Amino acid sequence: MSNPLVIPCPHCNGLSRLPADRLGDSPKCGRCKQDMLLTRPFDLSQGNYSAQIKGDLPLLLDVWADWCGPCKSFAPVFEQAARQLTGRCRLAKLDSEANRNLAGELGIRSIPSLILFKNGREVSRQAGALPLPSLLEWLLGQGV
Repeated sequence: MSNPLVIPCPHCNGLSRLPADRLGDSPKCGRCKQDMLLTRPFDLSQGNYSAQIKGDLPLLLDVWADWCGPCKSFAPVFEQAARQLTGRCRLAKLDSEANRNLAGELGIRSIPSLILFKNGREVSRQAGALPLPSLLEWLLGQGV
């Protein structure tokens, strides 16, 4: 059995310890019993931000707005990336209009913006929409 990874639940924000070699087994949250690792991005907000950036599995955040054309065209790419990166990286979306304070705290100046968090800290940032191969290449360069 491998060392456990601490991962926040995308539903209840509770932290669970999961063996690294069991990430492909559709693990459930010990608290709410829902899927821990999603094949789609989940919504991030001011309320769950501090819980979700924690943990041993990286979190890639897409900061977007409903009125933004590039954000809308990037959404399907981000969905595809979530399916391909399940168990390696968690993907979340932050609506910058609904969460203006958090977007301000994060220093968002343009959208879409991608922010990669590891162990509770921002480690990289990318402005603008990317095609899927470029997004995956950027994440690979970040050790994801």
